[in-house]
Amino acid sequence: MAKVSTLSWSSFLSLFNAQGLYQVGYAWLFGMTLWVTFIGGTIAFKTLPRQQFGTLQHRTFPIYFVISIALSSGLLGLWTYSHPKVLTHYLDATDGDVAQAYALVAVVLSQAANHFVIGPLTSKTMFKRHRLEKEEGKAYNEPGVSEQMKALNKTFAQLHGVSSLANLTAFLALLFHGLWIGNTGAGIKSVL
Repeated sequence: MAKVSTLSWSSFLSLFNAQGLYQVGYAWLFGMTLWVTFIGGTIAFKTLPRQQFGTLQHRTFPIYFVISIALSSGLLGLWTYSHPKVLTHYLDATDGDVAQAYALVAVVLSQAANHFVIGPLTSKTMFKRHRLEKEEGKAYNEPGVSEQMKALNKTFAQLHGVSSLANLTAFLALLFHGLWIGNTGAGIKSVL
């Protein structure tokens, strides 16, 4: 049975500790990633005209990736601080604490790749395609589009696929981490 305690200002303020902040940071990151990956994007894609959808993604994804990089970096820092074995046994991926650090590194790297490389290339290609559609007076997928449009379509599809794979990698790594801490606890030490 859980320990019963009385709520006071002191007990309320004591909730703001490294363990509590770790859990809130993880929940924020996982929820945001779940929403962006599977829910919000799907709703926007089905609701908005294609070019408006592309513009929305172009505006929101950089913010999503920056928040994701910041939160996952913070979680990785707290995890490593609380599980110092990660630094001495970093090549032992079978160690649970090390595996969790790897999962968090996967999130940081995949979201950083999306933010700094893949995302900007995808947006650049998308806007080139929008301009070419206006010039040709045809949608990108209509019969008889130019060879230049076909090349842009191919590039966009490849970049979009890599971006989706990177984001799915982050989601799966976060799912693994959440299942781990849900079953074993996070074991975050106080930083004060």
